[in-house]
Amino acid sequence: MKKVDVVIIGGGISGLMAAYRLIEEKPGLKITLLEKGHDITRRLCPIIEGKVPTCINCPTCGIMEGLAGAGAYSDGKYIISTEYGGWLTDFLPQSTVIKYIEKADAILVRHGATTDRYQPSDELKTLCLKHDLHMQQAQVKHLGTDANYKTMMDLIQSLRDKIEIITDADVTDADGNEKIVTYTHKKEVHTIHGDALIFAVGRAGSRFFSQWCSKNKIPLINNQVDIGVRVELPYAVWKHFSEVIYEPKIWFRSHKYGDITRMFCFNERGHVVMENTNDIITVNGHSFKEEDKKTNNSNFALLSTIKFTTPFNDPIDYARHVAHLGNLISGGSVLVQRLGDLLQGRRTDEKRLKANTVQPTLKAVAGDLSLCMPKRQLDNIVETLFAL
Repeated sequence: MKKVDVVIIGGGISGLMAAYRLIEEKPGLKITLLEKGHDITRRLCPIIEGKVPTCINCPTCGIMEGLAGAGAYSDGKYIISTEYGGWLTDFLPQSTVIKYIEKADAILVRHGATTDRYQPSDELKTLCLKHDLHMQQAQVKHLGTDANYKTMMDLIQSLRDKIEIITDADVTDADGNEKIVTYTHKKEVHTIHGDALIFAVGRAGSRFFSQWCSKNKIPLINNQVDIGVRVELPYAVWKHFSEVIYEPKIWFRSHKYGDITRMFCFNERGHVVMENTNDIITVNGHSFKEEDKKTNNSNFALLSTIKFTTPFNDPIDYARHVAHLGNLISGGSVLVQRLGDLLQGRRTDEKRLKANTVQPTLKAVAGDLSLCMPKRQLDNIVETLFAL
């Protein structure tokens, strides 16, 4: 059995950055990084290539899995702030979190990322407050999907001769006591021992990690779930925000339920795209720097957050079931609906969709979201749309 100093499970940005920083601090470390998906040079999506109109459930999703992770095809936003973006400040002082964010940014800049930053705007924050909307502030960098991909390529290339990278390696178990990782590669089962194991499995591996924690009696404290939609509209509607801060990060507390619903992942003049996570098809947004790839629409996610209480403790499967219902109703795709039809309790059909003033950038199935989304979350989303 092979023995190394560190085994990193997952080749997304977390795994890559962990390897990068470890090698920086201790160049002699023996590190093996195991990635379930393909090498970044082999990550292909037939939808993006124009070969098929909808997801065909590739055995390995070229968008969600592979070296550089789901972020390889994201729109490349980098947030320098502690106001949002996770729960690190629950464990570290804000100053320490910012220090590490800046360190990560310096690494990305070293590999081609832009140095330009959008600055916070108190004027826009005040405008939001006048309408009972709350805008979180941050310095924001926007690389664009195209430039972000090049940065990831360069970062990975700098690691290839310093660590061992094994792609198409599906980790099936990790023994935390014996420090042994079991994985399949080219239809053969392998084991590897690491003095330290790092889980960096990302969104595609969240279910695996949750089950692993349960198996090893490790309690999980995050029992909330975000259910939402991706909203697409003419880019001019949000132009006065995006030109100043790029991403409006706005949240609203619904009057009906008191739940938080928030804007997430804004893409100016971008595309809505499908992605496949463990056979569940959802949507995301991409935005390019190159002018010829821009559209006349901007898009953003609108997510309603629900925090569950005992005895329920499986928010990941809850979200999967909601998304699966949408896939079921749409015949293995995703649904698109006009806001006007949603408000009138009417299913959108192809005729009304073609006559709509805003044409979607994604070929999706016209339908009725109320048939697959829980009422509470859908009510929250509609109320927030009116507030916005």
